[in-house]
Amino acid sequence: MTHSDKLSTDLCSQLEHLWHQHFPLSKAMDVRVDAFLNHQLTTRTRLAPNTNIHNTAFAGSLYAIESLTAWGLLYLELQQAGFDASIIHARGNIEFDSPLRDDIVAVSRFDGQEHIFAELRSSGKARLSLSTQVFAAADTQQTNVVSSFEGLYVVRLNRADQ
Repeated sequence: MTHSDKLSTDLCSQLEHLWHQHFPLSKAMDVRVDAFLNHQLTTRTRLAPNTNIHNTAFAGSLYAIESLTAWGLLYLELQQAGFDASIIHARGNIEFDSPLRDDIVAVSRFDGQEHIFAELRSSGKARLSLSTQVFAAADTQQTNVVSSFEGLYVVRLNRADQ
């Protein structure tokens, strides 16, 4: 394992611990980091603790995992860049494309968002939009989107960095 791989693994463990400690719903939902590689965060959770009366994924659980995945991606990117910052989920929109009867996989990408690092350095704050998509765990090629989320996040450096 390379130093970079170990750092990524440690950050992912740190993120899961942070979620489960400060976002109790994430623990009840059993949200787990699956992978963080090439500016992409993939999370998973079992269907069982996240079902509705139709035995499909509960819409609230899908919103929660998608917003947490985007938040987590931003957290990991900021940590890797050396920033100590607070992240606020300011707004989110979700679209449901089809019912999900399988374990949940959420994917968020940090494509082209590096400009926030310069904004943080100059003003101590930044805003950015991140998207997340959910797939059925059985869809290993991730070809059929079950739901799509777009969230607005506000980042503010903690006082020690300003």
